[in-house]
Amino acid sequence: MTNTKIIVAGPRGKMGREAVKMIHNTEHFTLVGCVDHKNGGLRVKDIEGLPDTDAPIYQDIEQCFKRIEADVLVDLTTPEFGYKHTKLALEHGIRPVVGTTGFTKEQLLELEQLSEEKELGVVIAPNFALGAVLMMQFSKWAAKYFPDVEIIERHHDQKLDAPSGTAVKTAELIQEVREAKKQGHEEEKETLAGARGADVDGMHIHSVRLPGLVAHQEVMFGSSGETLTIKHDSINRESFMTGVKLSVEKVMELNAFIYGLENLLE
Repeated sequence: MTNTKIIVAGPRGKMGREAVKMIHNTEHFTLVGCVDHKNGGLRVKDIEGLPDTDAPIYQDIEQCFKRIEADVLVDLTTPEFGYKHTKLALEHGIRPVVGTTGFTKEQLLELEQLSEEKELGVVIAPNFALGAVLMMQFSKWAAKYFPDVEIIERHHDQKLDAPSGTAVKTAELIQEVREAKKQGHEEEKETLAGARGADVDGMHIHSVRLPGLVAHQEVMFGSSGETLTIKHDSINRESFMTGVKLSVEKVMELNAFIYGLENLLE
């Protein structure tokens, strides 16, 4: 298999650390650089807890792209920086694999148009856990028969966006097969604002943020005399690395914009 040269943005984050380790331990991947808002001028091996590799760390991503020859950018930062990094990567001929959620529809459209213009593959995944992707697909299938549905997503208390990208993506997939409808009593009223969660075509999304959690989601369906719950739990962040590895391998074969890991699964 051809060697793939990779830059990681956000190497000190919990996801970034796992990605750096996965790349270091994958025979056909080479970590050629990292982008960090501090530690510029150091090497990856200088950061406690990261692998023993001489890959340089840059604070300026444009400088990194100009000095380092790379095939793929793995971005695991924040929506603000993720958008900027993805755009700059495409402009420098580098294929982005992005695990950052919280992009606006306008930003996604702009990135898709740039991907088409540059004829470079892009993978943006709200969730890299294969089990979570299957949970979303199973939920879409179930919604054909159970149109009354609520989504409960639970994440660690350092997560910046709510609802999660996974919950939003799940709702979008369900919308493809479910007609909009109001759920609950027709005269239902919230005595505390937000008690029923976010409303998407009548289905509700509830976000929980607590220390000790990683990433968890339940999609609950109700019908006469029965309920169906489809649930996924990420116990640790290593669970996301199978999807990151798959995305890096697949993006090298693509010249199109892909949103959602399910579009890479056969």
